[in-house]
Amino acid sequence: MTMAKERVQKILAQAGIASRRACEKLIAEGRVTVNGKIIQLGDKADGRKDKIRLDGRLINIPNTFTYIALNKPRKVLSSTTSEGNKTTVLDLVQVKERLFPVGRLDFESEGLILLTNDGELSNLLTHPRYEHEKEYRVLVAHKPDEKQISLWRKGVVLEDGYRTAPSDVYIEKLKGKGAWLRVTMKEGRKRQIREIARQIGLPVVKIIRVRLSSLHLGSLKSGQWRYLEENEIAALKGDHSSR
Repeated sequence: MTMAKERVQKILAQAGIASRRACEKLIAEGRVTVNGKIIQLGDKADGRKDKIRLDGRLINIPNTFTYIALNKPRKVLSSTTSEGNKTTVLDLVQVKERLFPVGRLDFESEGLILLTNDGELSNLLTHPRYEHEKEYRVLVAHKPDEKQISLWRKGVVLEDGYRTAPSDVYIEKLKGKGAWLRVTMKEGRKRQIREIARQIGLPVVKIIRVRLSSLHLGSLKSGQWRYLEENEIAALKGDHSSR
């Protein structure tokens, strides 16, 4: 996955500056230089050799891209920086590359999270307009009735007035007085599952993300991680080929 000479907007997007379309705008505004010269839209560069700057600031271009699937435990931050000496996902993955998490899982939630230095893929997986599916197993304290499941499926108006998009929700199995639900959704506002469940009277005990787009958690144990296979990377990128 070594970089060759490519259009500069693509290189900037892969470096995580912005979406490719937004990077095209930056170039059109004359804010991007390559080796000291202002470039035009469509110009190419070699991210390994050329000095690419945005507003005079040198852009760090990865020579290769790394893709890691991690099973995030509870009480670990989905962040590159710690708050109050809390453990972050990067503390669990000791590699030389500078990675960042794609999207987020809240502090109390667990499961699949993707770590990478491919900014373009990160933008494609998290931008709302691509509507990528995220699938969760959710343990709730009470067995839901049909009305509660129906409300969740149709969308719920939260306290701030936001109406959630329809979701695919069903009871996977009963667990004591509660139940494991399987929830598939295409949006991901902060603490959305917890807020929806609270709104309809279903206290959440546990949330585990098991799928992000075409990437599955599989058999990874809590705290374990692995590099993605080539076919998994291709599938994630291929998800956008028809969009």
